[in-house]
Amino acid sequence: MKTLKIITLALSCTGALLFISFAIVDGIARMRSAATMAESANKFLASLSPDQKAKAVFGFDDEQRFDWHFIPRDRKGVSLKELSDEQRKLAMEFLKSGLSATGYKKATTIISLEPILAQLEGTGRRFPRDPELYYFSVFGTPSAKNVWGWRVEGHHISLNYVVIKGELIANTPTFFGANPAEVKQGPQQGLRALAGEEDRGRELVQSLDEKQKATAIFDNKAPSDIITTNKRKADPLKPEGIGASQLNKQQKDLLNRLIEEYFARMPQDIADERRKKAREAGMDKIYFAWAGGINRGEPHYYRVQGPTFLIEYDDTQNNANHIHSVWRDFNGDFGADLLREHYQSATHQSPAKQ
Repeated sequence: MKTLKIITLALSCTGALLFISFAIVDGIARMRSAATMAESANKFLASLSPDQKAKAVFGFDDEQRFDWHFIPRDRKGVSLKELSDEQRKLAMEFLKSGLSATGYKKATTIISLEPILAQLEGTGRRFPRDPELYYFSVFGTPSAKNVWGWRVEGHHISLNYVVIKGELIANTPTFFGANPAEVKQGPQQGLRALAGEEDRGRELVQSLDEKQKATAIFDNKAPSDIITTNKRKADPLKPEGIGASQLNKQQKDLLNRLIEEYFARMPQDIADERRKKAREAGMDKIYFAWAGGINRGEPHYYRVQGPTFLIEYDDTQNNANHIHSVWRDFNGDFGADLLREHYQSATHQSPAKQ
């Protein structure tokens, strides 16, 4: 069995980001998360009643697979509210299979904010703030031999996965939000579900000199939300901001730390593969753009855009105490590029031979 070889590169100032770790991922490593996902999915599905399973399972080509959002709304799938205690444990193990320990902690902390938000907002809302209104959906049949997908979604969480032949995994769009971004009172006072996403971005923009800030800050007013919203396909946004090649050694490290905050949500093998792809696409081609105030408590927005991916973050609503953050792949959301490569390379039998 080959071992997962982690290589840490100290890149030069004129190169890409410094100290970016990436992996040479062998076939076994790429299959780790895929196998865990399939096993967790099948245990969860086996626990469901026929009626629950009918809600949870869709065909892989069902349009529902692309119908994602991060707001409170009517959703398909089977919710935590409909499950027994044992089924909920299996559901949460399923969720855990798609995240790192850090990512799982972020997700469960986001869910725990719903009762706090309910107290802040009061009653009378069409969609109640409820930590049990998180829905699980499976698209296709989980197996090492099949193409299948799954999603966990509710208020401020949308995690979307595609698994191809038990090896290739796509995990975008990936959305995490938090309201309140910081709990201001009560037993959980000081709790911040997405502290790193906020603090790393601000640390980077505050490290820039005045000339660099003039390049990086494209608007003094932050947009009201992430620009790509819940579009099925995210296209590259208007080139804005400062390129990694314009940063000094310390600033490149800060940019790297910011990107790592998003990698840290993912299982190790998936994060390693993404680091590798980002490096191959050109880390020096990544741009950091900011809008709004640079001091804590001021409405603000940032994005990190590379040749293949986009990170968007904003904290503008509810007196700048309400975060939205997302990772999008320009060609890879919902597994589009991996599926294309798979079907192009697969040997298709004629109908008579099938």
